[in-house]
Amino acid sequence: MRSGDAPLRRAEQPPAPQSTDREHAPAQLHPGAWWLWALALGTAATRTTNPLLLALLLTTSAYVVLTCRPHTPWARGYSAFLHLALAVLLIRLLFVVALGSPVPGTHVIVTLPEVPLPDWAQGIRLGGKVTAEGVLFALYDGLRLAALLVCVGAANALAGPSRLLKSLPGALYEAGVAAVVALTFAPHLIADVQRLRAARRLRGRPDSGLRGLLQVALPVLEGALERSVALAAAMDARGYGRTAAVPAAVRRTTTALTLGGLLGVCAGTYGLLTAVGGVYGLPLLLAGLVAALAGLRLGGRRSPRTRYRPDRWTPRACLVAGSGIAVAALLFAAASTDPAGLRPGVVPLTAPTLPLWPAAAILVGLLPAFLAPAPRQEQPS
Repeated sequence: MRSGDAPLRRAEQPPAPQSTDREHAPAQLHPGAWWLWALALGTAATRTTNPLLLALLLTTSAYVVLTCRPHTPWARGYSAFLHLALAVLLIRLLFVVALGSPVPGTHVIVTLPEVPLPDWAQGIRLGGKVTAEGVLFALYDGLRLAALLVCVGAANALAGPSRLLKSLPGALYEAGVAAVVALTFAPHLIADVQRLRAARRLRGRPDSGLRGLLQVALPVLEGALERSVALAAAMDARGYGRTAAVPAAVRRTTTALTLGGLLGVCAGTYGLLTAVGGVYGLPLLLAGLVAALAGLRLGGRRSPRTRYRPDRWTPRACLVAGSGIAVAALLFAAASTDPAGLRPGVVPLTAPTLPLWPAAAILVGLLPAFLAPAPRQEQPS
């Protein structure tokens, strides 16, 4: 054997596989954990009108989003939900200024010219006195709705709706597709607007003002229509809407379990909300949930689907979802034990105070920032 053959054979050997960052990157959390966490925070926001608690809730969700959101196009839609929440708050204040408030007040801020209305429009006024009590009540109420919108935006930024769709049971697949298409419409529009405005700036054309808005709106609308047509063709090519043959007995059982479960959930919820139904409310609610889940399980037989690399529920995902549910449960308990702290009054006009243990309960929602895996960096192509 010649001495020059050894280097040749070494060169012909395949190189050893190199590990990439993607292989060693931690697995992403289940999207249902993020949605449960965010919706639980939104539920907690509905239990209070205290602006200090709502501001703490908004800060908590924003910190978790900035820490854990992935580098994906839909994650940039969080800013759109922030702008939408601000618009809702301003519109709520504008309605109070223009149409008045049912809250009586003595601290007049400004008196606007009042437009006389006919007798059939009793209880409605245009203009008149704008009081500090009415404006403050509208601010509290609008801030609560804004917090709920921001929590939905946090869920959309942390877990893409398309990933959540893969985890839905088969019975909810078609409804889930409709919800996913609706939720992903706004981020796609935002990405199109940003791309078109950047292209116009590079060409030296105006991208702001009425003229810039009109020049950008038409291509965005055209792109949305093309995307809708492509989506419809892709869904048709993949057999969307197909159903499997299911025996009649299974269909009847599914219908009975689903309807009975929903009725049980409604009756149990009503029992928990009333003073006399506290005994039977919880058992009815639990029985209704079990029946409804069994109906969804059976109903999934009509929609056969396969999942590629399904997301797994891990202990970390349970902790993330549990932290949000804990915030909602603690705020529900605080609403019954300390209603004055969670719903500060505006008549007489007083400054809101920060209740300590409800504020500490909201801080439990920060756990995902320390429990969730770090977002994956985009690999350069």
